[in-house]
Amino acid sequence: MPVEDNTDAAAIQRAWLREDPTLPVESIGVITRIWQVAKLLHDDRRRTMRRLGMDEATRDLLATLKRAGEPYALPPGTIAARCGVSAAAITQRVARAVAAGYVTRAGSERDGRGALVTLTALGHRRIDETVGDLLRHEAELVAGLDPAQRDQLAGLLQELLVDLRARE
Repeated sequence: MPVEDNTDAAAIQRAWLREDPTLPVESIGVITRIWQVAKLLHDDRRRTMRRLGMDEATRDLLATLKRAGEPYALPPGTIAARCGVSAAAITQRVARAVAAGYVTRAGSERDGRGALVTLTALGHRRIDETVGDLLRHEAELVAGLDPAQRDQLAGLLQELLVDLRARE
């Protein structure tokens, strides 16, 4: 009897049905494939960022400031919320980015106690180069799907994401 591929979602689904026909295995075809795609994309992103000479945390910080628009400055708490990480993690990210010359951290004009993290000219150049290269590379990763398929997949994943967040 041939051994089934343990990474193929359809094979995993069939194996569980064989072992226990009462199990609801329909999710395997979706969730297992999402996990597999996520792993491949995560590994690729890590390699790409290493090639581009920037760590993911710094890219996240600089990109968050860039997407904020002029004056490209945000308080640390807002950055933490937008990045989905703790205030302590943002403190560490900001310290590394200040040392690299990518951002400055200064007291807020409105509130002497507050602070604003601002993208520097070097930070602007670095994030523009990095994100441009990254997005061109990632466009190649999804080029196997035509534009309508990419839009459909993006929409379906958005629906799933909204539903999962609502369940939390």
